[in-house]
Amino acid sequence: MLKTKTHTNTTEKQSFVTSGMKFIQGQNRDQIYLFPVSLNDAVDAENEVRLIDVFVDSLELEEFGFKTRFIENGRPAYHPSDLLKLFIYGYLNQLRSSRKLEKECKRNIEVMWLLKSLQPDHNTISNFRRDNPKAIKKVFRETVKIAKHFNLIGGTLIAGDSTKLRAQNSKKNNFNQKKIDRHLEYIENKLSEYEKALAESDGDKDEINKEIDKQNERKDGYKKLEKQLKESGQAQISTSDPDSRHQITRNNITEVAYSAQTTVDAKNYIPIDYKITNANDKRAMGNMLRRAKTILRHNNFTALYDKGYHTGRELAIVDELNINTLVAIPPFSGASHAPDLNYDVEHFDYNPETDTYICPQGNTLRTTGYWHVAKNPNGQIAYRFRNYTTPKCKKCEVRPLCTKSAANGKQVRRSEFATNIENNKKRILGSGKLYKRRQAIVEHPFGTIKRQWGFNYIITKHGMQRASSDFGFTMVAYNLKRLVNCIGLNELKKYLESTSQLFWLNIALLKSFLSCFPIFKQRLIEETENALLNLNFIKQNYITATQRSF
Repeated sequence: MLKTKTHTNTTEKQSFVTSGMKFIQGQNRDQIYLFPVSLNDAVDAENEVRLIDVFVDSLELEEFGFKTRFIENGRPAYHPSDLLKLFIYGYLNQLRSSRKLEKECKRNIEVMWLLKSLQPDHNTISNFRRDNPKAIKKVFRETVKIAKHFNLIGGTLIAGDSTKLRAQNSKKNNFNQKKIDRHLEYIENKLSEYEKALAESDGDKDEINKEIDKQNERKDGYKKLEKQLKESGQAQISTSDPDSRHQITRNNITEVAYSAQTTVDAKNYIPIDYKITNANDKRAMGNMLRRAKTILRHNNFTALYDKGYHTGRELAIVDELNINTLVAIPPFSGASHAPDLNYDVEHFDYNPETDTYICPQGNTLRTTGYWHVAKNPNGQIAYRFRNYTTPKCKKCEVRPLCTKSAANGKQVRRSEFATNIENNKKRILGSGKLYKRRQAIVEHPFGTIKRQWGFNYIITKHGMQRASSDFGFTMVAYNLKRLVNCIGLNELKKYLESTSQLFWLNIALLKSFLSCFPIFKQRLIEETENALLNLNFIKQNYITATQRSF
């Protein structure tokens, strides 16, 4: 019965295949074709790899800093254009790993077309990304230039923000002094326990001695980390990825991460600048605005930033650059409030001519002129300030509503950057609903990169420069996607082809000129020698004539 059933199933299967059912049938794998399909025919004319190919061919890679000249010794190198094409293709298709890209070179027909069947190994691929952070930044700048050419960048309204990208360094391998002290204290307690057990033990003590040696070895390791931390002058160190830092990513969630600062133009949500750092936002705004001014080549634009960038020192840079910048004002902390909110510092009027404050009760607060210093958690000077007080505070009837201090009375602290902070407040109050556009502008790239593409971490290790290369390729891929969406693939490709043709024409003309240069050089030497002979002839005639005259 079993054999009959098997035969029946086979017969049914054959009749199913040959019954003329309307299913698409594949081709015979053993079939030999008279006219095989070429790689070029296998890739559609509208495929984005053709755009990548033309885009990279239009770049002056040597001027960007990519190494194109190698000593002819050993195996030939891969041209940087091929590896650049591979990386741009990979990031556009959510492939960042060098090993995955190596695999795609052997099985992906689009990559085979793009690289002309080259198959670089993963070390070559990885080293290219590692060695070219500055050149990759210039490739990104080229996408911004293309966007400018097509009038996709307005240059009148920009928004800046940062996003945290998790590093290849676990929390376990990140240390500050407090964490090291905690580990050392634990080890000391364990050593005390083992020493006590050793003293009380009458039998075999080898196991206890092994544990003591183990704890002493761990102790030496933490002592080395402590020494490294002190020598670095930093508040924390990471062992796997040295430049990464333990940061708050959102709410109270923390990660060992990098901070990616970006500047985005409001017209088409195209990033015009980026920078990888390992610090928070408090000292980032001024530098990013300087760079934006250089990129846009003017300062007649408005910049929007959130409250994380609200520091007096950065607002002073804003006023120095004369850029209309709106930075959200952070709320007062609970400790800064007066018992009655009507007596908060914001209700005290400052008179710049007399350098005094007038309180809600009409009393005048004055300063001794002495500058105090406020420091940040790292011990660095954050800003200087003066205190303003009045003796009338001690007998004021509303004192319990105004201050919590029982001894000194009300003190108003005025920062050296108070004028800059007040200028920002005036701009915010006079901007209407403009600031509300900030989040929609700057979060657009982050949403695409982190949510759609899954690039919420840095794939590289061993430093900020490598992290910059990784994020740089991400930004190149994002801008190319935006350009295709805004212009269209064919229109963009036509522009790049014309640019590429012009570039190679200029190269040909330059080569032609250089080939003729030896002829020009020889002619110049001959003309110079003739001129010198003529000068000598004139000189001799002059000497002879002078001698005859005497």
